[in-house]
Amino acid sequence: MDSWKSRWGVGQWAAYFEHQALPVMRRSKLLMVQLESAEGELLSPRDLSDIVLQDPLLCLCLLREAERRKSHRLDHETTTALAAIMQLGVDEFRTLLLSSPEIEDDNRGLLKVEARARASAQIAQAWATGRMDLNPEEVAVAALLAGAGDLLLWVYADEIPRKAEVELSSGRAQRSAQAQMQACGFTFKQLTLLCAERWKLPALVIQLLRGSESLRAQLTRTCSNAARHVLDDSESSILALASDLVEAIKLIPNVNLEWLVDGLVMLPEDRRPALLAAAHELLGASQP
Repeated sequence: MDSWKSRWGVGQWAAYFEHQALPVMRRSKLLMVQLESAEGELLSPRDLSDIVLQDPLLCLCLLREAERRKSHRLDHETTTALAAIMQLGVDEFRTLLLSSPEIEDDNRGLLKVEARARASAQIAQAWATGRMDLNPEEVAVAALLAGAGDLLLWVYADEIPRKAEVELSSGRAQRSAQAQMQACGFTFKQLTLLCAERWKLPALVIQLLRGSESLRAQLTRTCSNAARHVLDDSESSILALASDLVEAIKLIPNVNLEWLVDGLVMLPEDRRPALLAAAHELLGASQP
């Protein structure tokens, strides 16, 4: 990274990313080609949307392109991967995916954030089905994109998130947001939101990314937190994940803790008993 970029603020980074070609995971291209070969025909929009929901930068690229090409005649927002693919058309989507640059497999920090984004989307798709008033894919898209600012920095300026990691691991910062402010003067969530606004992503997606303005937004934030904790194998993560479950059950009151844990498909089976015990204890303590 050029030394003068290290002094950029969040607005300068958002403006810079606005003109960059977004890379995608190499596996997304391979998966589409392999499935098409097995099927002997082009994949359906639904099958393609399943691929998108496993690749946060591809999802961001798709929504950005759909918004850029949206007809002024459309009176509704494109808030899901499926709707964006339908808007572009299968041929245009395939061209977009196959022509996109690929993410390098040796970018450890990016792969860690990307795995967390995929886990967030998986949890969101599972948990959002517990409320009939929610569209699970809208929540999944927002959960998948919640770390977009982190991902963009890991792609184009990995020195910045590395500095934030040092601030956190050294003890000079107690939380990720504090470490980010100390490292670069802004939080990565601020960057995510500003990029979403500059790219004119759907208002609903931006609202969900903020994480506090509605029940859906709160659930999006809780899914992101749960993904971070379920992928952390430290002892303290069990209690943090149990707190996420208690928060989720307040947002989805018609389900139980066991159902929520079933949605954590990436949770090792041997951690399930301790997690449920901790969650039941916290839930009991929080009730009058």
